[in-house]
Amino acid sequence: MHAPRLQLSGITKAYPGVVANSEVSLTVLPGQIHAVLGENGAGKSTLMKIIYGSVKPDAGQIAFNGQITHIRNPNEARALGISMVFQHFNLFDTITVAENVWLGLDKSISLQEVTDGIQEKAARYGLDIDPARPVHTLGVGEMQRVEIIRALLTNPQLLILDEPTSVLTPQAVEKLFVVLRQLAAEGCSILYISHKLHEIRALCTACTVLRGGKVTGVCNPAKETNASLSRLMIGSEPPNLVHNPRTPGEVRLLVRRLSLPREEQFGVDLDSIDLQVRAGEVVGIAGVSGNGQKELLYALSGEDCRAPEGSISMGTHDVSALHPGARRKLGLHFVPEERLGRGAVPTLSLAQNLLLTRNEAIAAPGFLGGWLKLHALEAQARRIIERFGVKANGPGAAARSLSGGNLQKYIVGREIDAQPSLFIVSQPTWGVDVGAAAQIRAAILALRDAGCAVLVVSEEIEELFEVCDRLHVIAHGKLSPSVAAAQTTLEKVGEWMSGLWSAT
Repeated sequence: MHAPRLQLSGITKAYPGVVANSEVSLTVLPGQIHAVLGENGAGKSTLMKIIYGSVKPDAGQIAFNGQITHIRNPNEARALGISMVFQHFNLFDTITVAENVWLGLDKSISLQEVTDGIQEKAARYGLDIDPARPVHTLGVGEMQRVEIIRALLTNPQLLILDEPTSVLTPQAVEKLFVVLRQLAAEGCSILYISHKLHEIRALCTACTVLRGGKVTGVCNPAKETNASLSRLMIGSEPPNLVHNPRTPGEVRLLVRRLSLPREEQFGVDLDSIDLQVRAGEVVGIAGVSGNGQKELLYALSGEDCRAPEGSISMGTHDVSALHPGARRKLGLHFVPEERLGRGAVPTLSLAQNLLLTRNEAIAAPGFLGGWLKLHALEAQARRIIERFGVKANGPGAAARSLSGGNLQKYIVGREIDAQPSLFIVSQPTWGVDVGAAAQIRAAILALRDAGCAVLVVSEEIEELFEVCDRLHVIAHGKLSPSVAAAQTTLEKVGEWMSGLWSAT
């Protein structure tokens, strides 16, 4: 009998106002793919950070390969053979992929050796990435590949994956699963966090469930159903989405022959994009990360104002050259794929983050542009927290203090609460638990039913089929014709993601 690869006993960690982990015990065997399941804020990420040495527990014991150990920092974790892929990426924007990977490795290895290793792992595991690209030019899905490759290069004995497939396509997920099963067969243990219950059932051989920071169950997920796992995790099954038939109204967003050269060396040129979104419909855009989604969303939000005159219209208004604030005044509200940095300022409170996209909390102009209505900000933030079930220590909580899923709920809720006439959202349920995902999708459909025009960009095809009336696919900076979601298949959309729609 081999000693467990990892054994946690009585792990406890508390923060002001919240107990993240309470006497958690967990055993992972060699070669086991072990899921950790729980709703947003259940304490999963904190527990993983404790194992990886980036958070110190208040109490409890960690044993690795049968030896009690005190992991004081990630360097010590890596020396033991523990690697982790974080949900929020730990990458420096201004340096290249290879340089980012090199930072976490033994400095006796040259940068060229690291570059060669990245190319070998990318080719072996189907995780395409260019080692010379600066990280700030990558999409979220591409950043995820960098993190996974960086972890694999350490040849870990224990690999921790926090939402590794949240922005990967179904084809990329299947490739990743082949990699993980191969690693497990070679003796590597894997701790796998995901809110995608079908993935856990297909991949994992054991599962520990957390609720409110405590272990509430241990099971073999292969013998469970999505419904039973959901009950273990959130105490109930998520409600079914109701997709009411509706006749779309007037065109709220019209994009005509939009072509834009890339602004960055590794960006994507937009090529003759035609798109329209009408009141009372949800239009989806599928695609592999890095195929022009970022460039298109910058053009639609107003962060890139280089669009030719007449190429982007909102109703009767040509908005091609308008900045984001001017577009918001016309009814556009936008949720970017990057939560921290673009969707929210990490160090500001939830109430203060409302100022990013809301103007009604600013009084009449005065000294330095006007006074802030602090009570109004706090009241609005509290309303969003309550409406969308955000787990946070009140409106004054810093954005960075929230779990990834709870921050996503707050950002999406903030923009929906503004009652937009045109709503554009990228990766709406990235890293969000099944209950919260159902809530966000239901809110999107409620916006649609209230007459809002909604554009959803997502790398989760199943999500697009759940909420969309029509679908496009973006590939190599080109947009496919639209197709009714009810008249196509997941396999057909997957084919189009390679740019093959012209042949069909």
